[in-house]
Amino acid sequence: MKNNSSIKYIALLFLGLVLINFLASQYHQRFDLTEDSRYTLSPAAKDIIADVKSPVIIDVFLKGNFPSEFRRLENETRQMLEEFSAYNSNIRFNFINPLEEGEDANAIAEEFYKLGMSPARVNVQENGKASETLIFPWATANFNDRTVKISLLKNTLGATNEDRVNNSVQQLEYNFADALSRLVHNKEKKIAVMRGNGELGDAYIADFIKTVRQYYYVAPFTLDSVSKHPQRTLQELNEFDLVLEAKPTIAYTEDEKLVLDQYLMQGGKALWLTENVAIETDSLFNELGATLAFPRALNLGDLFFSYGVRINPVLINDLYSAPIILAQGNGSETQFTPYPWFYSPLTSSLNTHPIINNIEAVKFDWANNIDTLKNGIKKTILLTSSPRSKIEGVPREINLNIISTKPDISTYNAGEQPLAVLLEGEFKSVYKNRVKPFDLKNGLDKSVNTSMIVISDGDVIKNQLQKGQPLELGFDRYTGNSYGNKEFLLNAVNYLLDDSGLIDIRSKEVSIAFLNVERIAEERSLWQLLNVVLPILLLSIGAFMFGYYRKKKYKK
Repeated sequence: MKNNSSIKYIALLFLGLVLINFLASQYHQRFDLTEDSRYTLSPAAKDIIADVKSPVIIDVFLKGNFPSEFRRLENETRQMLEEFSAYNSNIRFNFINPLEEGEDANAIAEEFYKLGMSPARVNVQENGKASETLIFPWATANFNDRTVKISLLKNTLGATNEDRVNNSVQQLEYNFADALSRLVHNKEKKIAVMRGNGELGDAYIADFIKTVRQYYYVAPFTLDSVSKHPQRTLQELNEFDLVLEAKPTIAYTEDEKLVLDQYLMQGGKALWLTENVAIETDSLFNELGATLAFPRALNLGDLFFSYGVRINPVLINDLYSAPIILAQGNGSETQFTPYPWFYSPLTSSLNTHPIINNIEAVKFDWANNIDTLKNGIKKTILLTSSPRSKIEGVPREINLNIISTKPDISTYNAGEQPLAVLLEGEFKSVYKNRVKPFDLKNGLDKSVNTSMIVISDGDVIKNQLQKGQPLELGFDRYTGNSYGNKEFLLNAVNYLLDDSGLIDIRSKEVSIAFLNVERIAEERSLWQLLNVVLPILLLSIGAFMFGYYRKKKYKK
């Protein structure tokens, strides 16, 4: 009887285990117990992941013997991809060590450079000694015959390794969701790159256009035909979702302004990169080492005033700025030396708006300040100069000799000056209650709800050239520094076009706790001793207690 009961019990237990395993394989739930919900995917990311209908293979090259901070980045990357894969099994990933088979590090690094994936050199502090190691903080997402590169390491000027990793972890979800979006979503929206008013040449905006083309259709658009066919020009412009004005230098006619105004009134979006002072850094490199900065008339003052902002014809002089590189010597003995240059502000903001959240400093050149005016438009100041800045009026002579003059700190008291402003709402037409330059069918005096961004420097979008070829936007080939210009502008375009909710993912805050490296070095011997001695001591105490217990038990 007992045997039958035991057999029945074992059979029920076996069947119960089978049932539990079957249910667990069909229905499972992942729980995120982190304080900042680090592994909880945002709704926008889930929407993108759900659209992956066939396998996407993600190869991650962040694998190897790294400093502890970068092992954290490797682990966080793995855990994030596990969340993606758990939500959609079509997402698969591999971790690859590029140097696993003892390959020559420099040769591998050169291959990565050619693919547009620059390796990173990081400083390592271990046992009180400093060394340098090479890592490959990149991934590639492969879908059908398409491949998208994904940067995993976010570089920030002056940041420690811990800060770099923390900033990088915050962007992991965005970076992978963005890559999947580019792979599986077809382009829908269109951007008009304005031409005809002396804007930057194609070579100087090539890198940004190449980047933004991964998301949207991009085409040049000119207002030259507006004088003869204004209505048709407006209709053709209305086919675009956003206009990009990259540093115009020729004044707009009233006809052109009316077309742009009515485009905005009908819901069009705009990204303005305009400046009201005429000066270029190249114009300083002459025999005198000097040039004149003077006001630039674009005939846009009333347009912006109607929308709620004013770009002033002044220069921002900021102590927190990027250097200027000057050559000394001749021929093979030429040396390039950096000098402080206060007309190249490095902007930042305490604002946590998704456009600027967690981006690197944005480099401006010859920036103007922006006044915000009271009206019904919502205004968000995205970027400002530093608190240590001053305003200089024009006309003004700018001379390279100022690099040898110590600045008077007491004059840098203008505070933070707005340099980039987001405008959202229902705009009033600049031609309301005014005589229009041409008859317009169904003209509007007030816009539908729309938005625009005004940036008071056209050079923010300008990439450098090397041997006639465009370099990455934000990269300074003379100093090797990288700035956040491209990321800022791409976020701005994504936000204006409300692209798949991707911009919302950027606002997610993640905090990573790191060990104190200095304390580890100081207390290393103590903890090593404890790790060796303490287990032996505990085992000895346990053995003594066990022996004492047995002796006392059997003595009775």
